[in-house]
Amino acid sequence: MATFVAVANQKGGVAKTTTSINISASLGALEKKVLLVDCDPQGNATRGLGLTAESPHLYDLLSGECSLAEAVRPTEFAGLSMLPADRELVGVEVELVNVEGWEYKLREAIREGASNYDYVFLDCPPSLGHLTVNALVAADQILVPLQAEYFALEGVSELVATIRRVQSRLNPDLQIGGILLTMVDDRTNLSQDVATEVKSFFGDKVLETKIPRNIRLAEAPSHGLPILQYDIKSRGAQAYLSAARELLQMNL
Repeated sequence: MATFVAVANQKGGVAKTTTSINISASLGALEKKVLLVDCDPQGNATRGLGLTAESPHLYDLLSGECSLAEAVRPTEFAGLSMLPADRELVGVEVELVNVEGWEYKLREAIREGASNYDYVFLDCPPSLGHLTVNALVAADQILVPLQAEYFALEGVSELVATIRRVQSRLNPDLQIGGILLTMVDDRTNLSQDVATEVKSFFGDKVLETKIPRNIRLAEAPSHGLPILQYDIKSRGAQAYLSAARELLQMNL
């Protein structure tokens, strides 16, 4: 039975897609079978794994034009498959408005067919639209990448409010599985202050592993590779591998 994890934060620029790609790849490296679903019309996760967005993709699946198995593609990284997205996915925001039970559309499309995976990661857009709500309804847990800066804390408070609304109305079993600090520079007081404040609020949900600012992490998507393939010796690669191990210990 797969565990469905939404990687979400309503604030952009917090390494959400970088985290989706590299946690998924790291769990694949740890011999888990992982499916990464690109729920963002920008398709950054799709391109970040070196895939193109020709049909079939997530829009086709949600439109009932293909099955999950037909839309999923293998990647070059062991244990990791991808359900790609492209800009056609923007149409979902309009087309779902008048559909009864639209909030459950993604859940219904992927839940049953994904039973042969250990984990299904849902890379959410950086906004609270129909696609993000669908991902939160489909998920068992949420992994929140949080940039170590002041304004990121404000974004998390908005996300927590959203999670509570989803829990009360649509998915009572949804839980925060982990908070992952990203773009951390331990040399600065700000990073340390943010880490302390987040820990005081979320407690043991905050991973001990922190993802550092790392140029190799920034370069990897342009090569269509997860960081473990691009530069396994880099600080970024070792940090994401450590975070994946920690999530397993936390029973994500």
